[in-house]
Amino acid sequence: MIDLTLQQASASVVPEESALRVWAEAALEKQHAEVVLRIVDADESAALNAAYRGKTGPTNVLSFPFVVPDGVPNDLLGDLVICAPVVEREAADQGKPVSAHWAHMVVHGMLHLQGYDHIEDADAEIMENREIEILRGLGIENPYLEIQPE
Repeated sequence: MIDLTLQQASASVVPEESALRVWAEAALEKQHAEVVLRIVDADESAALNAAYRGKTGPTNVLSFPFVVPDGVPNDLLGDLVICAPVVEREAADQGKPVSAHWAHMVVHGMLHLQGYDHIEDADAEIMENREIEILRGLGIENPYLEIQPE
């Protein structure tokens, strides 16, 4: 079970909280966890991306895992920050339903909070395969398939 705290800091239309919760819970690999999901516009995403990753411009999802001190019981996984305008643009550019791309970004971020990464090729393959499996369970196509032009 997931305790999801939603912070809507974007003027964009976003999926219902119930959908966000289903997607986050599908990627949860433990019994219980707390996650803060903040939905932002491009300016906030760009500022966070610069401050924490040293990169210019907004990005689709940022994850901030909570590091629990030894011996302290805590279910907080961390915070996810998703940039609504970037998700919308990427979905359009990739020819995907926007809800499917939202689901992918939530699942992707949740996996990051649980220690998955994609810096090294071997780790990327593990993470991508896990994403594909979770999304398939939600009835969503493989997000890494190339879109064929019509």
